[in-house]
Amino acid sequence: MGKARIPVVAIFDVGKTNKKLFLFDEHYQIVFERSARFLETEDEDGDPCENLESLRLSVFDSLHEVFRRDEFDIKAINFTSYGASFVYLNESGRPLTPLYNYLKVYPQALELQLHEQYGGVGEFSLATASPALGSLNSGLQVYRMQQQQPELFRQLKYAVHLPQYLSFLVSGQMYSDMTSIGCHTALWDFSKKDYHQWVKDTGIVKKLAPIVQGDDVFSAAFPGSTYKVGVGLHDSSSALIPYLLNFHEPFVLISTGTWCISLNPFNEEALTKEQLEKDCLFYMTYAGTPVKASRLFAGYEHELQTKRIAEHFQTTTAKFKHVEIDWKIIDRLKTTQKVSPQLEAFGELALSDFASYEEAYHALIMFLVASQVASTKLILSSKKVKRIFVDGGFSKNNIFMNLLAKSFEDIEIYAASMAQATAIGAALVIHKEWNSLPVPNDIIALRYFRA
Repeated sequence: MGKARIPVVAIFDVGKTNKKLFLFDEHYQIVFERSARFLETEDEDGDPCENLESLRLSVFDSLHEVFRRDEFDIKAINFTSYGASFVYLNESGRPLTPLYNYLKVYPQALELQLHEQYGGVGEFSLATASPALGSLNSGLQVYRMQQQQPELFRQLKYAVHLPQYLSFLVSGQMYSDMTSIGCHTALWDFSKKDYHQWVKDTGIVKKLAPIVQGDDVFSAAFPGSTYKVGVGLHDSSSALIPYLLNFHEPFVLISTGTWCISLNPFNEEALTKEQLEKDCLFYMTYAGTPVKASRLFAGYEHELQTKRIAEHFQTTTAKFKHVEIDWKIIDRLKTTQKVSPQLEAFGELALSDFASYEEAYHALIMFLVASQVASTKLILSSKKVKRIFVDGGFSKNNIFMNLLAKSFEDIEIYAASMAQATAIGAALVIHKEWNSLPVPNDIIALRYFRA
């Protein structure tokens, strides 16, 4: 008698830097993990881009490896990856072009031409809930191909976002999902709940694969295989799923990293011009409902300023990791500093104003929290939010969390931690397809911070 095989789900989590494969058991514990990094390659203009061929081979390679292992019974596979990236597939499912980088410089005249035809940049951005971000508006990448490479555009069967391309490799099915369409692509008209008029007028709508729900699954393309294949998800939307499934009272999630993104899945009020100018947008949940979001480049600013403080006080940035909040310093700073919610404000202060690196660091976090509060307030709605969850880097920062709790006195503030939230989201969304147990309610570890 062989040992019973462990039922698992396989999740590919494809980031800009790290490409990971996880196997989760029915309790959402990681039972296998593999990580890869590829060298970037170049597109025809010499700009850096993802190596699509390495990625494709790596997916098959990793799958072969886990299918060869007798101890696992793979019931389903799903994918999550960064947004704003299209793969252009021909009739036989082969990519026609490199995977262009979303930071690639976009031809200004082309962007202007599109905006002008549809009421100018303000109106266009409001309708599509997409601040004008050049190539980061991935719909404009397809428009660029249509205008500048008409011969290639003719051969194009479907443009699919990266998570759906990964799914296609295993299922052989070409589809679009709402989480990818909803991330600042400039394709979707949020008030009409349909593609924007420009997508139809240009005929680009014919080059976009049919839309399915984010919790849909397909059968695998390989004969004789019984596992199900998910449609794939945009990473920011995927990381929200564990919270949506666990908490039903209105909440906001502040996902912190290089960007700190405040996500409110309980605010469907239309974007205002002012919110748009302050970097607000809509994402979508896997079910296609809008999530109002605001972005702040706070992690990046934290990194810049801690280096500046460390150099000035001749210490190392590692020291800041363990600084606990000192309320005496905070009270003193409140009398000497006029704290501004502008993200760059701290960078303009002279560090000689501070007595020690601890004091300077407390001041930096005071300024960052002021910016964060302003950014998060943009997406609070008339529906009263009961809780704010903070995950990622800043959730481990004692000063940041305490000051945030002090700033939102009537909302409960929690530091939330969950290993691999993005991957777990992609597993949870297809839970019923592979897992015989109920959805666990202890995936997210919470720490409460009192105001």
